Amino acid sequence: MAHNEAVDVVLVGAGIMSATLAVLLKELDPAIKLEVVELMDSGAAESSNPWNNAGTGHAGLCELNYTPQAADGTVDIKKAVHINTQFEVSKQFWSYLTKKGTFGSCKSFISPVPHLSFVQGDSGVSFLKSRFDVLSKHHAFADMEYTEDKAKMAEWMPLMMPGRSPDEVLAATRVMNGTDVNFGALTNQLLKHLTSAPDTQVKYCKRVTGLKRNGSGWTVSIKDVNNGNTREVDAKFVFLGAGGAALPLLQASGIEESKGFGGFPISGQWLRCDNPEVVKQHQAKVYSQAAVGSPPMSVPHLDTRVVDGKKSLLFGPYAGFTTKFLKHGSFMDLPLSVRAGNIGPMLAVAKNNMDLTKYLVSEVMQSMEQRLDSLRRFYPEAKAEDWRLEVAGQRVQIIKKDPKKGGILQFGTELVSAKDGSLAALLGASPGASVTVSIMLELIEKCFPAKAKGEWAGKLAEIFPAREKVLETDAALYRKINTQNNIALELVEESSETPSYA
Repeated sequence: MAHNEAVDVVLVGAGIMSATLAVLLKELDPAIKLEVVELMDSGAAESSNPWNNAGTGHAGLCELNYTPQAADGTVDIKKAVHINTQFEVSKQFWSYLTKKGTFGSCKSFISPVPHLSFVQGDSGVSFLKSRFDVLSKHHAFADMEYTEDKAKMAEWMPLMMPGRSPDEVLAATRVMNGTDVNFGALTNQLLKHLTSAPDTQVKYCKRVTGLKRNGSGWTVSIKDVNNGNTREVDAKFVFLGAGGAALPLLQASGIEESKGFGGFPISGQWLRCDNPEVVKQHQAKVYSQAAVGSPPMSVPHLDTRVVDGKKSLLFGPYAGFTTKFLKHGSFMDLPLSVRAGNIGPMLAVAKNNMDLTKYLVSEVMQSMEQRLDSLRRFYPEAKAEDWRLEVAGQRVQIIKKDPKKGGILQFGTELVSAKDGSLAALLGASPGASVTVSIMLELIEKCFPAKAKGEWAGKLAEIFPAREKVLETDAALYRKINTQNNIALELVEESSETPSYA
């Protein structure tokens, strides 16, 4: 009988998460032997694909759901500040790789695009003013501008102001130094960089069909979807970074930490405009407030996207529901994920989230005209012929046990790892891609604690001169790191006088 192939690390899924972790591990230990296994025939085919997500470049600058307002009117900025510094950590990694000279051009994946928040009505204006007052005092948001002046807004967002009633109550904030990130291009650049290194393989059209404990590691069964051939690979560490498909694989591992987790798949759609006459009038990402009663991932935004050097506009999202865990998945994904250990939390979530279910059904049933009505809140003079519907990627939100409610639906990401650090999975969605580097650093510290504190510590300090906690509190260091990142990523000129950016 043939011996199994042996590697140090198997990474399942060739999206931004696996690509980032693989490149990081190779930087920390160039001798590490690793294999990336992907079901599709290319990298970044699911959630990392640029047309499968819109609000990329999350830095807490404009996303209003990251700054919740309490009943007494106070605005909590902790999450926005944390996401902002996490994005700055991502930029340190990309800057490091760009400076190496073997990585390719940063201009292929990151572009400067202003980030704006836009609100309507007295309560919206009151909230945005309070948010601005608190955020602008923090060094990461010191460059934020606020206005209730419609002439100023017409300069900031010329597409959005014509056709409005003169007595409409509006306000906006702007941060000039936001970005748009094409995570599909970045993922494929990382994968290309990875395959130039020794002892590294990226294999496409391969499905992981089994995960079995093997001493202190794992035996991974892999099937070729084209010819049906199977092989087994022994790995000391396995990462499940397969987007929505990570949950069934985590369940297949049987690790104690996987018990009780379920998934709630939510699909999305966008309106897309490629008309250059329209696109040139809107050079920004503009976020507003979600409708009352709608979930946090439904925050409407009109975004400039830069894909392969060409600009388009995306508006949405319009949520939807399907039982698939991947865009290219199976309708049986959700029913097959039900286990004795998670049926309780899943039923509790179904019972406690009827409003969400009704909302998703109503979103699915919308006509194109109803979708255009939502767009016209942002862009009153929008013409139907300029816009078409794009189906976005799947997001599988986390369902987990809760002692009081039986089960809760969690919007966000969660790293689940085996007690011995031999396997880890990433579950959940937003803000996802923009904070990938921080999540993968957390994984390294959790699953490779001795190496992270020991032999890898020097390299980690070289790549990441400042981590999130210190960036949150040290204004001078934040400005220094921020400026270095922006110059390295060609977001500002070296002689630019605009050092502060988030």
